[in-house]
Amino acid sequence: MSDTYDFRAELLAVIPNLRAFAMSLVGAADKADDLVQETLVRAWDKRSSFTPGTNLKGWLFTILRNEFYSQMRKRKREVSDPEGAMAEKLSSHPEQVGRLDMEDFKKAVNQLPEDQREALILVGASGFSYEEAAEICDCAVGTIKSRVSRARTQLATILKLEGDGEFGPDAVAVGVMNLTSPNAA
Repeated sequence: MSDTYDFRAELLAVIPNLRAFAMSLVGAADKADDLVQETLVRAWDKRSSFTPGTNLKGWLFTILRNEFYSQMRKRKREVSDPEGAMAEKLSSHPEQVGRLDMEDFKKAVNQLPEDQREALILVGASGFSYEEAAEICDCAVGTIKSRVSRARTQLATILKLEGDGEFGPDAVAVGVMNLTSPNAA
């Protein structure tokens, strides 16, 4: 416990120096305080890697400098949009329909016989090959193929799907994709 207390006391003693260094880097008190706070959090998390008796001040200044550079690199990738003009151009597909479709799908899958549901989930959702699924289920590959086929047919019936047009993005999603596509006119 005393090691933690000593580290804490030494850490607190260096804060004014850290703040002065941070101010010299960022020039604004609030940003300097944020930088110091992030430095202290990182130092506390990594205190087990600090060797007592070595230069704590140097170690903390290194953490602060690295954090400053990380934030600067991050800011280079950020786009300034104070008026919200860029944000207005962004669009996303409404989630409500997709969520409802997923709920319907879950209910339909739960109505399948257990052997068909298991085969469909192994092959369709988990990405196993028919051979791997057959090994997991301890049955023939043809049996797995048959179960998956029957499960897909049963799902289409339960969900009242009639043709290929029933699968994939709906008209709203296609419209959004066309608007956001780089090839759109």
